[in-house]
Formats: sequence, C-alpha cells, structure tokens
Amino acid sequence: MLVLTRKVGEGIGEGIKINDDVKITVIEVKGKNIRLGIEAPKTTKIYREEVFLKIKEENKIAASTPAKQTVLTSAEYDTRHYLMPQEKIEKA
Repeated sequence: MLVLTRKVGEGIGEGIKINDDVKITVIEVKGKNIRLGIEAPKTTKIYREEVFLKIKEENKIAASTPAKQTVLTSAEYDTRHYLMPQEKIEKA
C-alpha cells in the first residue's frame, strides 16, 4: 500500500497517477475530511469501498440462488420443441 502524507494547504491540486489513464487529485482538505477527484475512463468502475462490498455480497447471493424455472404444459412443450419454425407459423 502506498501512503502519502500532506500538510493542510500542501498538495492541493497535485495528483497521483495510476497507469496511464487514472489520476487521483486532492481537491480539498477540511478538518478531518478530504475531497478527492478521480479522473478515469468511463469504462473504469469506481466505487466507495462499502458500496463495492455490498455489490459483491449481492452478486454472491444472486449467483447462489437457483434460477426460476418455467414449467410448461405438454402442449406448450410440443409446440416449442418439436415443431419446425415453418410448422409453428402455419399452426398459429
């Protein structure tokens, strides 16, 4: 982990580069709060950590939940699986 230390008023507007396409800039320091600006391609997903963890947890739950299955009557099954496309059109 890279840790940078700045005094109040120092480093405002200075950035940190990540690869060629991401830049993090200290925008403002106010008391215990620090505002950061992040410049990145629109395809780069950027989340606060607590939001990212919530998304991961919801995805994990969704992946472990069985998909809803559709039950077909025998007539629907026959129509969908045994008739050729032309026969489906003529039957309708």
